[in-house]
Amino acid sequence: MNKKIKIICTLGPSSLNREFLRFSKGKISLLRLNMSHLSLDSLEKSIKFIKKHTRIPICIDTEGAQIRTKVKREKILKFGQKILIANSRENMNLYPETVHEQIRTNDILNVGFHNLKLKVIKKTDKILCKVLSSGKLENNKGVHIENRQIRLNYLTKKDLGAIRIGEKFGIKNYALSFTNSPKDIIKFNNLLKNKNKIFKIETLRAIKNFKAILKKGTNFLIDRGDLSKDVKIENIPIVQRRLFKLKKNFRNKKIFVTTNLLESMLESSYPNRGEANDVYNSLEMGAEGLVLAAETAIGKYPKDAVIFLSKMINVFKKNNY
Repeated sequence: MNKKIKIICTLGPSSLNREFLRFSKGKISLLRLNMSHLSLDSLEKSIKFIKKHTRIPICIDTEGAQIRTKVKREKILKFGQKILIANSRENMNLYPETVHEQIRTNDILNVGFHNLKLKVIKKTDKILCKVLSSGKLENNKGVHIENRQIRLNYLTKKDLGAIRIGEKFGIKNYALSFTNSPKDIIKFNNLLKNKNKIFKIETLRAIKNFKAILKKGTNFLIDRGDLSKDVKIENIPIVQRRLFKLKKNFRNKKIFVTTNLLESMLESSYPNRGEANDVYNSLEMGAEGLVLAAETAIGKYPKDAVIFLSKMINVFKKNNY
């Protein structure tokens, strides 16, 4: 047996160019466009550009059921500082705007990946928060409510617009972010019949429902970044192994892995030993493919990241097949 292990790359400022797309031929199986960082106009332009320079298939990755920040300027927030969440360009805002209705006093908001935590201390038509843990406030970063769960639509209006654009250009691959339940899969399947779909596992709800979720879909992606907001980072390796173990009971199901695979290659032309070990471990668990995110979207060495991942896959195959 010599199965094809796929490399999926996220396109961004570092890689959405003719040189990278031509380099990718024969190395990359799928080119990911992340709607969390693209407008509908830029999506259409990106698809046209990609199709002009390569025949590698495109995957539109939805925003899904996630809260995100909207801020005009990045800033460092200090412990004890107060900040207003309001529908104003001068303040922090949340997206989608309908989430404002669900925020309550005493909610704890975990913002981005720099340990920033806010506590809601007063809510009127605006939301006043106090900083519990200092950190950087950045635009378009994920917000996780720590103390309880809230319900969001499984797709945003922008996602539906992206799907319409995808249909216009004959895109056959789509990813559903923040898949939480079998119902999400059923709805996405009904919306995109006869399309290839990847369901992203990145919440505690998805972990708890994974056995039922496996029955409804075929392709799954463990996104360890957002998952680490719901699961303590020291438990991520355990969760990853449990998901692969569950998958063994289902034939023809595929799991991909992403986030921090080659994080050091954002700045360095070569990864570190821990990253090499992580990649090999994921392949050994049974990963059908690996997804480069920031490494190829904004990293300084997108081609080197792809080359190294290809080397790791070849080493794994040589020693296991």
